[in-house]
Amino acid sequence: MNSAARIEAFLEMMSAERGAAENTLSSYRRDLEDASAGIDGGLAGAAAADIRGYLDDIAARGFAATSQARKLSAIRQFFKFLYAEGLRRDDPTGTLDSPKKGRPLPKTMSEADTGRLIDRAAKEAADASLNDGDRLAALRLHALVEVLYATGLRVSELVGLPMTVALRDDRFFMVRGKGDKERMVPLSTKARTAMRAWLAARATVPAFADSPFLFPAASDSGYLSRQVFARDLKGLAARAGIASAKISPHVLRHAFASHLLQNGADLRAVQQLLGHADISTTQIYTHVLEERLVRLVNDHHPLAD
Repeated sequence: MNSAARIEAFLEMMSAERGAAENTLSSYRRDLEDASAGIDGGLAGAAAADIRGYLDDIAARGFAATSQARKLSAIRQFFKFLYAEGLRRDDPTGTLDSPKKGRPLPKTMSEADTGRLIDRAAKEAADASLNDGDRLAALRLHALVEVLYATGLRVSELVGLPMTVALRDDRFFMVRGKGDKERMVPLSTKARTAMRAWLAARATVPAFADSPFLFPAASDSGYLSRQVFARDLKGLAARAGIASAKISPHVLRHAFASHLLQNGADLRAVQQLLGHADISTTQIYTHVLEERLVRLVNDHHPLAD
């Protein structure tokens, strides 16, 4: 069996046994055929040094670390198949390290832009000239934006909030997040005010009366979809003079975390507020801490220039 035949056998297994989609199979085929063409003698008989040489070559050709990692993943799957089928007595990928992917900094917003966004939402919510439908949508959007920036909730947590959050006048509430874990998050006075205004408008819609959700909708879930909120948020940004391509619910969550750290919050506290199980996830914001520490030294060190 040559390399081409073994690649075909692997793809047939992926389709028949694992139900891989056509796009997935096409991606595997491209990556494996490219690797086979780049290795003398083909991929099936390659040693670890051959595969390492191929990976070095595609890195030198300018392939991104993510593309290198994807190709290596396909090659690993291929050799696991060959080993399991008894077509190879070893797995040459076992000693290979995955290419290190640089962790991108999270997209965020400046405090000024965030303020403009929220001010625009408040202005539209207070516009008495709007018809009933538009005013309802404006009040809902204002409440969503205020609560998101006040809490840093994941968008799925935000749109699925229960009515009980708004009915209480507490400064904190419990939210159930990833892994079914509960955490306590703060609720600012402005966010509570925006929610109460939304509640008053919500009460005028008979279809919403019996819903257990704060932001009900005629959807399978019973609450506002993430996609609708993301679309409305981009529209709000455009009306506030902010490039809509730069804004999403996740960007506002990042802004919540970044602005807290810029203003002196502890990384562990931000970890708890965001609901990160591991501090390493929160450490994507260390660039914010580094900037703050540089300013601290420059402003307060007696011998700083």
